[in-house]
Amino acid sequence: MKIEKLTAQALERLDFDRYLLALAVGKRAEEIAAGATPLVDMDPKVDKFTDIALVEIAEGKLIVSDEG
Repeated sequence: MKIEKLTAQALERLDFDRYLLALAVGKRAEEIAAGATPLVDMDPKVDKFTDIALVEIAEGKLIVSDEG
């Protein structure tokens, strides 16, 4: 799936809060880089950490909140 479409889906899940999406993708990408197992069928050795994080959010596998 194209990044633009994934970004649109992820933004829709986060009430179109681009700042929150950027923070969530960055934080999750760091977790994956540190060894966290992806919640989607993607390989961290092949795919970019940020792409994996974006797919997780877009597919609703990762719940993001603006609290805390």
